[in-house]
Amino acid sequence: MVVFLCALSSIGLFGCGEKTVGKNIKYGNITEFYWTYSNINFNAEYQRYHFFTEDGKYMFFHEHRERKNQYGPCTEEDTTAVGTVELSEDEWNTMLDLIADGHVTKRTDDASAGSSGPWTYLYWKGDQGKYQVFEFADPEKAFGFEDFCRTLAES
Repeated sequence: MVVFLCALSSIGLFGCGEKTVGKNIKYGNITEFYWTYSNINFNAEYQRYHFFTEDGKYMFFHEHRERKNQYGPCTEEDTTAVGTVELSEDEWNTMLDLIADGHVTKRTDDASAGSSGPWTYLYWKGDQGKYQVFEFADPEKAFGFEDFCRTLAES
């Protein structure tokens, strides 16, 4: 019975815990990806990267806020860089390659005190509004993702 339910989870009908991007979660079902970092300590800063689809186009949004020599939280008045760009199919595929084999688990009400993140969320057809907490497959992909986003934000 468990095997049957887990097989059904791959099409989004039942949850069996962790799901893998590129295996249980098909690339064509991915609609949004968020990466957010927020530090409210001295030299507070906030960074968000958001990949999404809109009107059949691949899009990338970024926003950076900072409060030099101050404590946070950062507000819109602290924004130092913001922008939205349309991505090529190759750029979208690069993002998919970087999140490939990452794991998605169910959202919880666990508030991790003191964490600055990054917090990562994957939205996909079949997530049921629950299976959205993302974790990269390994540190190299996580660092590669950040580098890729910085490059996109500079363009």
